[in-house]
Amino acid sequence: KLVLVLFGVLFGALIAEVALRVAGYSFPNFYVLDDARGYALLPGAEGWYRKEGRSYVRINSDGLRDVEHSIPKPANTLRIALIGDSYAEAFAVPLDQAFWYVMKNKLQECDAASGKTIEVINFGVSGYGTAQELLTLRERVWKYSPDVVMLAFTTNNDLTDNTRVLKKVDDIPYFTYNNDQLVLDNSFRKTSTFVSQRSPLRRFGRWLRNDSRVVQAIIQGHRALKALTASWRARLSQSNESAPHPASPDQPNAPGPGVELGADNLVYREPHDTLWNTAWQVTEELVKEIGNEVRQHGAKFVVVTLSNGPQVWPDAAQREAMKVRFGSNDLFYPDNRIRTLCQSQNIPVITLAPELAQYAEANHVYLHGFDKNLGNGHWNVTGNRVAGELIAKKICDAALLK
Repeated sequence: KLVLVLFGVLFGALIAEVALRVAGYSFPNFYVLDDARGYALLPGAEGWYRKEGRSYVRINSDGLRDVEHSIPKPANTLRIALIGDSYAEAFAVPLDQAFWYVMKNKLQECDAASGKTIEVINFGVSGYGTAQELLTLRERVWKYSPDVVMLAFTTNNDLTDNTRVLKKVDDIPYFTYNNDQLVLDNSFRKTSTFVSQRSPLRRFGRWLRNDSRVVQAIIQGHRALKALTASWRARLSQSNESAPHPASPDQPNAPGPGVELGADNLVYREPHDTLWNTAWQVTEELVKEIGNEVRQHGAKFVVVTLSNGPQVWPDAAQREAMKVRFGSNDLFYPDNRIRTLCQSQNIPVITLAPELAQYAEANHVYLHGFDKNLGNGHWNVTGNRVAGELIAKKICDAALLK
């Protein structure tokens, strides 16, 4: 009887596997362990991404969310290496709608690019902070001999990603700043979680996760159930608040007065404690270190600060309300601080958020978010397009390609 039951389960799973493959279903794992950066994109992984937006994602043979690139730079080519996080990875939109792809096409029209082919290579990986981006530069970028290195800086979470206490994750590398120098802490390699991920059992589990559509469906169902449960709990908690302040369609997911601010929202305030001053110091030193290494390799360096949903909501009253909610004098405080740092180091910097806010207000559009979550999350198709066009224009106007 047991053999029959097992045979029935396996036969049913086989039928389900075939059916899911015929239907084109996939929910793959796009990441793999990495000794230098904790994790990286898995070379050759592909499948549908549906967590936010919807796109079919392919990771190239070198572990980049990009098309294939030759390592030797082709003749008469101006090569730009982009380092960043999930905004650069851009899983939520099709590849040709990512901001850097739009930027590449627009730069081809720039007078400074006359007679040259513009090539952008995307090294962005979701969740990376400036520390992992520096390590990406050292470990992966230089073999491609870029002419320009562009750092896409996400102001709402790069600072927390660079600080262990704020990030609350042990399985990635960090830098500390001691005795006027950055010190790499890669102790994550010895953590029990990271070591256990290399066991034969875990490797087998990852193989199943990557290759079995049935396993992927089970995982997606489990995550959907967790998300639904969390949503129910959030609604229950909100209904129990003495002074509820539900979000309206015009003000998506605005936090009510009884909701504690998340760490990422504190970035809009000038720091007044040791933890945040340290986070800023480490982050600023990392940006300077990237700039130094780029110059040492004879390339140009440019920093682009991106935008966060509350900064660019199309309604100015919403932005003012969030400024009060965050206890901030200026929602562009982190952008302005990075700009001041770059100017002090003679690093070209492009600050997008203020101009994106103007565009969103003038055109009554949300640049962040998808479907029912407009205003929050990553850039949508419109946000990517407008950002890419704006970056290209700024680069052309500043003659950064000459």
